[in-house]
Amino acid sequence: MGEPWSIDWQGRLEKLWLESQALRGNPLADPATRPVWVYRPPGYDDEPDRRYPSIYVIQGMTGQVDMWANRTAFRRSYPELADQLFAGGGVPPCLLVFVDAWTSYGGSQFLDSPGTGLYHTYLCEEVVAWVDSRYRTLAAPEHRGISGKSSGGYGAMVTPMLRPDVFGALATHAGDALFEVCYQPEFAVVARALRDHYEGSYERFWQDFHSRPAMTKPHDAELVNTYCMAACYSAEPSGEVTLPFDTSTGRLLPEVWERWLAWDPVRLASRRAEALRSLRGVYIDAGRKDEFNLDLGAEAFRRELAALGVGDVHFELFDGGHGAIEYRYPLALRYLADRLQPA
Repeated sequence: MGEPWSIDWQGRLEKLWLESQALRGNPLADPATRPVWVYRPPGYDDEPDRRYPSIYVIQGMTGQVDMWANRTAFRRSYPELADQLFAGGGVPPCLLVFVDAWTSYGGSQFLDSPGTGLYHTYLCEEVVAWVDSRYRTLAAPEHRGISGKSSGGYGAMVTPMLRPDVFGALATHAGDALFEVCYQPEFAVVARALRDHYEGSYERFWQDFHSRPAMTKPHDAELVNTYCMAACYSAEPSGEVTLPFDTSTGRLLPEVWERWLAWDPVRLASRRAEALRSLRGVYIDAGRKDEFNLDLGAEAFRRELAALGVGDVHFELFDGGHGAIEYRYPLALRYLADRLQPA
């Protein structure tokens, strides 16, 4: 079958499953067995002794791995764009690993949290080892990159800072950063929505949300996103989710907000400067009209890297918003592929 239903694949996209020990017994009772998609570039089967760099591709808030197959009119999906890129020549071949870190709250920020589960451990310890054991990878951080958009862009920034022994390069498209400009504006929206529709109670919101088609009421997105972020950044050891503001007024609770800010990539960077300086490349972009102000976060992150003396950094603000920017992903893929090759 040809376009618009499919393409003539030059590489191969394999859809597999991984049974996770790290996610077993997670606090939301979400599935511990997860889909993992692995893309093998053209020529992989023809050179049985060749080993390849790997690039891990992670998704934004509410993403689940099968969404990579979603098609937009007149446009190709990202796996198809990647196949086109590698098939065209001029870009060193790499394995791509599409990772699922969905939770019942919509996401995990690719962190370990008592509110969602051990998704950082799952990615860094389980998925990487599983891929390296099954595919002919160059199994070293200097040949392993990570890329994502939005919350996936956040994960792509933070994960190599925490684990430079696993990932040696990153690409972030409109990643969550500079929390006071990307998250804080939603707090007043959430406080009003809880007051006006749910008697000030998140429990009532979740009961209503699960009783109907999702995202069918105003402010569903803000209510879900804010709670999910709190579950990732400020959950208590018991798993209780603590919000960083008073839900009656929207007023910040400084002691909780500081816990969020500790996870802001702009602020985390100075504490992980050595890890950042060890990377082989950092790709940053965002749309100038990003609806969540993530272009400002991208600029703040770039400036922080410059102040820390991080070397190979590509930065670009493009004409666009937050959505429908899959055409940007191959640009980062080319950048990472070039830098992850053996010397």
